[in-house]
Amino acid sequence: MIGFLRGRIISKKPTEVLIDVGGVGYLVNIPISTFEELDDTGSEAKLFTYLHVKENEFSLYGFSNEEEKNVFLLLIGVSGIGPKLAMSVLSGIKADEFINAVRNQDVIRLKSINGIGKKSAERLILELKDKIGGALETSGLQPDAYSKSADAVAALVSLGFNTKKAEMLVNKIITSEADLKLEEIIKEALRISKE
Repeated sequence: MIGFLRGRIISKKPTEVLIDVGGVGYLVNIPISTFEELDDTGSEAKLFTYLHVKENEFSLYGFSNEEEKNVFLLLIGVSGIGPKLAMSVLSGIKADEFINAVRNQDVIRLKSINGIGKKSAERLILELKDKIGGALETSGLQPDAYSKSADAVAALVSLGFNTKKAEMLVNKIITSEADLKLEEIIKEALRISKE
């Protein structure tokens, strides 16, 4: 999996950027928030990336920071939300604002995002509130544990786990042992899944 790209910006639009990395041009889909963070054409850029594979289609999605990428991964884990809608969400709200809207169950704020209606907003809150809302506070996890758990889930999904099972395993492990490193969480998840 491609975790990040660093290279020279060849061209950019509000929804995509072409980056030259060692003579190879990567066309990367980006949210507007990332577009606003990019420097001019010819400048160097670093994007945290996610490679989405669907049948014969490979799409690369890029983000200016890991928080945006982690929110994207959470969004595509929600039923009915694909990468394009997730990008639309991140173009309509900053990652930290989205996290706060879910934590505060702010349906009105989420509904204001293009492509999200009342039912979608309610589903987002229902499916994500325990992952990015109360789970951090009530379990005593530090904020970086949210990022660590999203990375662990993404790693397990790339190893063939379905998203729901990966989330269940990671949440179980982090709740009992919050100090584990990312690699240890993944190893423990693999060990538990074989039992």
